[in-house]
Amino acid sequence: MQYALLIYGNEKAWESRTEQEMQENHERHGRFMAMLRERGALIPGGQELARSSTATTVRNGDPVSVTDGPYAETAEQIGGIYLIDAPDLDAALEIARQLPEPIVEVRPVVMHPEMGN
Repeated sequence: MQYALLIYGNEKAWESRTEQEMQENHERHGRFMAMLRERGALIPGGQELARSSTATTVRNGDPVSVTDGPYAETAEQIGGIYLIDAPDLDAALEIARQLPEPIVEVRPVVMHPEMGN
C-alpha cells in the first residue's frame, strides 16, 4: 500500500537554521532516502516544498478566487512530502518515526487504477 509522509514544521524555525544545521538536515534526509531505497519503499515523486509565502490558493466556485498565500495561515506548514510503499499502516508509521523531523503526518494514498495509478 502507498502512503504519503507529510512533513510539517515551523517555517520561522526552518529559516533560522545555520548553513551547518541545514547541511546536517539534508544529510539526515539523504540517509532516510537511502534506507527507503534499500527497503524498496521509496516511490519517486516526493519533494521539499517552497515556503508557504510562495503559495497561491485557488478557491473554485462562482466566482473563482485566486489569492496569494497558503490555504491556511498556521504556525506550522507542510514543508515536504515523501511517497512510500509499505505493507500496512504500522510499517508506514515505523518508517515515519525514522524521519529527522518533529511532525510527520502519515496518510494512505487512494489508488485509482481506472485513472492509471
